[in-house]
Amino acid sequence: MAPKVVVLEYGSGNVRSAVRALEAAGGEVELTADRNKALEAEGLFVPGVGAFKAVMDQLAQVDGASLIDQRLAGGRPVMGVCVGLQIMFERSVEKGEHEGLGQWPGTVDELDAPVVPHMGWSKVEVGAGSDLFKGVEDQRFYFVHSYAATQDPAELLGPGPTAPPLTSWARHGNSRFVAAVENGALTGTQFHPEKSGEAGLTLLKNWLASL
Repeated sequence: MAPKVVVLEYGSGNVRSAVRALEAAGGEVELTADRNKALEAEGLFVPGVGAFKAVMDQLAQVDGASLIDQRLAGGRPVMGVCVGLQIMFERSVEKGEHEGLGQWPGTVDELDAPVVPHMGWSKVEVGAGSDLFKGVEDQRFYFVHSYAATQDPAELLGPGPTAPPLTSWARHGNSRFVAAVENGALTGTQFHPEKSGEAGLTLLKNWLASL
């Protein structure tokens, strides 16, 4: 049986390519903001294109924060991509300081690089024991962003009763930044798997296999 995935429709761009990629990876995919469908699906995929505050404002229109909270409280998988990853952190300093969803500690900062945005293919320094990157540890993935988290959420959280987040990294200019986080039911990538060819497709298959 193909796992049922909802791509959250809240006004973000680039959702059609995400739907197509998840379908190609073997998912049964629906693009919707329907709360019940989003809660009942085996996986919730949260895209994100544009500025951090705009994404947070759009998400608020569909009560996305409580939807994501409710899924995670029940151990129901959620995957955020690009700004969909960034909003999982506490805050961003993009065009002012803005609060995120606070699923992980840390701030999303501007990249320190001669050329911004970081646009193109980059290798990822994959965290040891990653399930998300199984089979594509040495591949390149496609990034388009000017901001990123630069602190390891596992270090900011410190020791606790649950397994710490597993962070993978990438570099652009002088910045070493969070490329992906695997944290129980919550997964996120700064790059776009739906734009990353066969490597991205394999990564999405790995996520679907975990649902």
